[in-house]
Amino acid sequence: MDFDTARRFLLAQTIAPVPGQTPFLNCLQMGMAPVPGQVTSILLALKTVAQALQSEPSIERSLGFALFLLAYESRQLYLHGQTQNVDWPPLLDEDLTRIAEAVRQIWASAA
Repeated sequence: MDFDTARRFLLAQTIAPVPGQTPFLNCLQMGMAPVPGQVTSILLALKTVAQALQSEPSIERSLGFALFLLAYESRQLYLHGQTQNVDWPPLLDEDLTRIAEAVRQIWASAA
């Protein structure tokens, strides 16, 4: 996966949905499990973005917002779902932690 593909994918999962696809945040918002492979693809895209941005002094605003949503909003939606007794997949909590850690690494290398 190259940087542009990874960037577009992350935006499509958060702030710029692609018609006919269910974005990651929408799944969580509806109390549904992510589509199979969706978290793995997000983690791969985050790794690609991290490598590409390692020497960059700044992060594009829309990508930064998408990263924030993946790290923060996804956790909030998960917690809200728990209060509503959503039956989340057993590994989703750990997946969200891995996503947040990957996002933290991106921001840490940009600092």
